[in-house]
Amino acid sequence: MAAPGPAGPDVSELSTPVHMSVPLLDLRAQHARIKDAVLAALMPVIDDQAFILGAPVAKLEADVAALSHVKHAIGCASGTDALLLALRALDIGRGDEVVTTPFTFFATAGTIHNVGATPVFVDIDPRTFNVRPELVANAVTSKTKAVMPVDLFGQIAPVEEIRRLLPTMPIIEDAAQTIGARRRIGGTWTMAGETATIGTFSFFPSKNLGGYGDGGMMVTQDDALATRLKRLRVHGGLTTYLHEEVGYNSRLDALQAAALVAKLPFLAEWSAKRRSNAAFYDAAFADLADLADVRTPYIDPENESIFNQYTLRVPRRDELKAHLAKLGIGHSVYYPLPLHLQPCFKYLGYQEGSCPESERAAHEVISLPIYPELTPAQLDEVVAGVRSFFGR
Repeated sequence: MAAPGPAGPDVSELSTPVHMSVPLLDLRAQHARIKDAVLAALMPVIDDQAFILGAPVAKLEADVAALSHVKHAIGCASGTDALLLALRALDIGRGDEVVTTPFTFFATAGTIHNVGATPVFVDIDPRTFNVRPELVANAVTSKTKAVMPVDLFGQIAPVEEIRRLLPTMPIIEDAAQTIGARRRIGGTWTMAGETATIGTFSFFPSKNLGGYGDGGMMVTQDDALATRLKRLRVHGGLTTYLHEEVGYNSRLDALQAAALVAKLPFLAEWSAKRRSNAAFYDAAFADLADLADVRTPYIDPENESIFNQYTLRVPRRDELKAHLAKLGIGHSVYYPLPLHLQPCFKYLGYQEGSCPESERAAHEVISLPIYPELTPAQLDEVVAGVRSFFGR
């Protein structure tokens, strides 16, 4: 009898596929490419030991103003503060109302509350997730002092349509997710923040242009508003120890500004790669629409999105979420509970059914990895993971 040969492979190993872990966002992959440029920008600031405002902030403000086609850009400590300062600059406070969307990050409505005003929530377009202008106009009362549309997931809200319906109403455009995005208005490309009374950006690390910590920016075409925003960010005074009003400590750190100045030249390339990744997903998931009612992102034909998020609508969202978690594929839900149903806003009197499209979206949306450093193998892994859930 012949001696047994070498042990063969474990059949169970052969039948079990090996999956690659894919994070929702990989900032280390980005940093590896731009490390030298960022460090070269940071070291002069460290050597100078001048960390608050100063030349790096002025340079970033000039660069963002040029990108956004505006006269003024004013840096501040965070995207949340950008909204807060914009509200204050427009003298919005106790007894006032601001119309906005409930399907957004908490800061949008939280800042309205924190200046003493009341957020008034109106529903979204189920395709773009952005607020519907006609609902905004219908919600305006004698107490309404501004409208705060949000550019969600990387595409600009129809600010021009809100302006058409409400020609004298101040508009604060929450553009935290759309720096560098474009919208065609009357045949002309306009930039995020360009047409609003005040536009606001966030430099939170996960944004397309993210800092190495918190940071924000406000943009405007109005000279007087720009002066007041600059004053409000430094305790209400532009001259040391002279305070014309009570403001805030919301200065942008010079180190953050220097890092962002170094990263800004890469922004267009990164956003283009996000669009390319989105197109890859769109093609890969196209047949799932009829099979399982999976909806890929709808981009308004007048928009060029920067895809801060790539968000599917899936009726069996929570099951897909658990499936992807088992495979190690990054994902997130933006946003699982609309703001009008948050416990802290219970006093406003909204109920389930008040904003049905926002509520429906909250139960269906799931965002997939879209960052520009995704490799072809990682993109394939995400596609395979989603498709395997539906038996494809």
